[in-house]
Amino acid sequence: MTAQAIDMNIKPDVTAFFDEATNTISYVVKDPESSSCAVVDSVMDIDYAAGRLSYENADRIIAFIRENALQLEWLIETHVHADHLSAAPYIQDQLGGKIGIGSNIVVVQETFGKVFNEGTEFQRDGSQFDALFDDGDTYTIGSLNALVIATPGHTPACMTHVIGDAAFVGDTLFMPDGGSARADFPGGDAGVLYDSIQKLLDLPDEMRLFMCHDYAPNGREVQWETTVGVEKADNIHVGAGKSKADFVKFRTERDAQLGMPRLIIPSLQVNMRAGEVPQDSDGNLTLKVPLNKL
Repeated sequence: MTAQAIDMNIKPDVTAFFDEATNTISYVVKDPESSSCAVVDSVMDIDYAAGRLSYENADRIIAFIRENALQLEWLIETHVHADHLSAAPYIQDQLGGKIGIGSNIVVVQETFGKVFNEGTEFQRDGSQFDALFDDGDTYTIGSLNALVIATPGHTPACMTHVIGDAAFVGDTLFMPDGGSARADFPGGDAGVLYDSIQKLLDLPDEMRLFMCHDYAPNGREVQWETTVGVEKADNIHVGAGKSKADFVKFRTERDAQLGMPRLIIPSLQVNMRAGEVPQDSDGNLTLKVPLNKL
């Protein structure tokens, strides 16, 4: 990580959009010095039982960007989500911008290309995305410098995006009373996740951290913003100096008790394609349901 790429004096404007159906938080991140912005982890709506897609959540983001006369430059995916579908192509069609994800998307595509029996027509080189980020890469949003930090463990392609004094952590961390995300998906690893979390806890204590999900434990209101210092002290899974061995033991035992996310089958097929829905030979939008594989 290049510390000189982090300027805590730069404070981007962050607007959150919460999707109750998937407990996902999407963000519009604006350069305070210009009209440039990025969207992080957008959501496409799905009525799974009816087989119907819609765009209420994405339309809220589009309306916000238009109403504030913003210029969309990036659509960032912190990882290949297994619990909601990306709306990045829908937003891109209307507002422009480039879709970016971590370069280990190719590992995810190779793994789930086999699971879903995608065949040779499914490209496994990340070419569905406009940009593939490696650890330490930087990009700009207007005058803002963004730093990309590889934080695998939940999935191989997980990346944290540090933009001024704000870091968008995907599923690498939850709010302090939520702890951490599971690490038992193909390519996940609890030990690797612990190491990734330590990278985040090494950031300045005042760094704002923005979550991709919140499940409102113990009936509290939904929250999505905290700081490195608070996570370091209070996170129930890794705070107060909890050891790697204890974390791996807890995470492994806990993950063994969890069921699969409700939307994992459509989410993986769509999100490994940068948000595009697969089609059959007649051009119909079609999803597969592999049996006894996930």
